[in-house]
Amino acid sequence: MAARTPGVTAPGARARAETAPDARMPGMRERRALGIFRVLIAVIEVVALIGNYEYVLGFRFFATANFFSYFTIQSAMLAVATLGIAAGYALLAPNDPPWLGILRTMVTAYLLVSGIVFALIVSQASTRDYRVDVPWSDTLLHWVVPALAVIAWTTDSIMAVNPPVPWSTVGWVLVFPSLWLPYTLWRGADVGWYPYFFLDEAQVGGALGVALYCALVLAIFVAVTAVLVAVNRALWRRARARRGSPRGTPDRRALPVEVPAPLR
Repeated sequence: MAARTPGVTAPGARARAETAPDARMPGMRERRALGIFRVLIAVIEVVALIGNYEYVLGFRFFATANFFSYFTIQSAMLAVATLGIAAGYALLAPNDPPWLGILRTMVTAYLLVSGIVFALIVSQASTRDYRVDVPWSDTLLHWVVPALAVIAWTTDSIMAVNPPVPWSTVGWVLVFPSLWLPYTLWRGADVGWYPYFFLDEAQVGGALGVALYCALVLAIFVAVTAVLVAVNRALWRRARARRGSPRGTPDRRALPVEVPAPLR
């Protein structure tokens, strides 16, 4: 019988260990829990949208078209649809398709930037002599839902059962804002109303002020998305590294095994 050298795994055993299922890999139970959480966020978003619509109905100059022209409202509706699709995959499939990871990251960035811009508007209100009320629906839309979306997005990154989000997402995230912005500027010039103060030349010192604010917002989109992608890829690599060493594989950090004298 051949003697086994301590600390050395036989080739056959190593192959069996590499092909054996890893108990550390998140299973369908974890995926279903994430799917339910995504559904919960979508429900909260719908409640927030309905509540916000009912709130603005009380405004004297309310217009339905204006309500649906806000980037926050449009991105919230996009988030509901995306969360619904993502929840379906989490509940029924072992992983998400790659395109869904890109879309989820984009929508998460939209929600975060909406919250950042809303906080900017609230902070600027006192210096521009207008009042901004923050009802419970706005609290949900701009702060609670984005926070929950980040938790869901981070949980998916930690589970690392889906492909890592590609860096091309940083470019894709600008598609929707780049379509929304020209339409909003054209419509604002036509009807005399803008959803955000920094799009109105009269409030920011002319076209240059509008251009600077828009460039700042687009830069925030890029920065937020870049951070999300970097965090996702870092968490994905860390999770895969933890699962990379099959069970039964010796720890590389262990001290080297002393070779018997006759074999030196």
